[in-house]
Amino acid sequence: MSKRPLYYSAFVMNTASHVLHGMWRAPEAQNHRFNSLRHWTSLAAEVDRAGYDLLFFADVFGLRSPWNGNWRKAVEGGIQIPVNDPSVLASALAAATENLGIVFTSSIVQDHPFNFARRMSSLDHYTDGRLGWNIVTSFNANMFRSFGHDGTLAHDQRYEWAYEYVDVAYKLWEGSWDDDALVQNKERSVHSDPAKIHRINHVGPRYRVEGPHFTSPSPQRTPVLFQAGSSPAGQLFSARNAEGVYISSPTPADAHKLTSETRALAAEHGRDPRDITFAQGLSFVIGDTHTEAVRRNDELKRHLDVEGVALHALGDAGIDAGDLPLDTPLSALGEFTGIQSFARWAGEISGNDEPTIADLAWALEGANRVVGTPKEIADRLEEWREAGVDGINVYHATLPASFREVADRLFPTLRERGLLSTDKSGTLRHKLLGRGDRLPDSHPAARYRGAFGDNSLADPVAAPVAAGA
Repeated sequence: MSKRPLYYSAFVMNTASHVLHGMWRAPEAQNHRFNSLRHWTSLAAEVDRAGYDLLFFADVFGLRSPWNGNWRKAVEGGIQIPVNDPSVLASALAAATENLGIVFTSSIVQDHPFNFARRMSSLDHYTDGRLGWNIVTSFNANMFRSFGHDGTLAHDQRYEWAYEYVDVAYKLWEGSWDDDALVQNKERSVHSDPAKIHRINHVGPRYRVEGPHFTSPSPQRTPVLFQAGSSPAGQLFSARNAEGVYISSPTPADAHKLTSETRALAAEHGRDPRDITFAQGLSFVIGDTHTEAVRRNDELKRHLDVEGVALHALGDAGIDAGDLPLDTPLSALGEFTGIQSFARWAGEISGNDEPTIADLAWALEGANRVVGTPKEIADRLEEWREAGVDGINVYHATLPASFREVADRLFPTLRERGLLSTDKSGTLRHKLLGRGDRLPDSHPAARYRGAFGDNSLADPVAAPVAAGA
């Protein structure tokens, strides 16, 4: 396995309650200040100085499933509502930082690819090539209805949509402008060369996009592409498109299986397996002794909203258990997709032969948390690296304290062990993959370089030429 240092992603969401619900109530927590631009610029500057490689924004665009028949619990608990648009922060965060990568989530449902591609190219310019896109297909029925659809699409249909969406974006980013199209010659009075700017003339099942792209090539052209799908369709999409895959494997052995399978799929589709990185989601509680770390972990739980955690998990599975006591056995919830594996896992962690809703919530809130001394945690991270993991997506309990604790108490040991890079400069793609600023030739987007023959911007009487279909 690679002995490159791991990269570290500070995992956030533009809301008060992200994953560890209820922690915004802790006295030291600043999570509730998400409406403040200064909150985000200060946080970004701090994690940049501390040595994190990127700030990664999750996002949702719809209400979770009802809880006790309504959304009162989610709204009162701030459980991913309200949520602000993370993309509008990117320019300000870039101005407040020097090396930090900025990655945000955007769904194929929420924006037309022509407009989205322009926004991303603009932001890649303004961040000096430190931008990434987490591609999601979305399953939330409320989101689909809010965007004018009757309801969510079937799982594989959403990925069919995603393939066309990224295809349009790739054509705009990689093929619409030649590298030397932006001239900016004052003496010749030529700003851009019209012969080197091309319409893409995309015609597909969902989109018709003539082009050209309205932004000149940015430092990376295509932002670094992230994805987190774990289903067979999602894994295949990652293998064909992603450069960073966020995973949440329960053990290093499970991570090794997943990363090996995905890299093998990438090779089958003509990609270099080294062009995909994997970031495991973990949280940390650190102590000078193991006993102290355990005590601090127990203290953390005092502010957790156990019912909120249950709502998040079961709501995503389409289960409304809001009218049931937390000591209700999971077996009483009926036959729901995924609930059997949830129940087995909760039973193993709790030691309860008949695990309850509360057992599940407590299992989830502590999932993938590493509790120990810096040396113990570094030993564990060595195991994840040996399993094929390239980075760590660091979950937080409170902001900025969780990220500060990792930086102050854990990063020094990780640097000594070669588990944390000391060189943070360059574009995000170069930082994560170490292989240049642009997508490699084996990526599917690369086939659109030089593929378009429509030069009608230079010759207005020329007929449009469909190319690169």
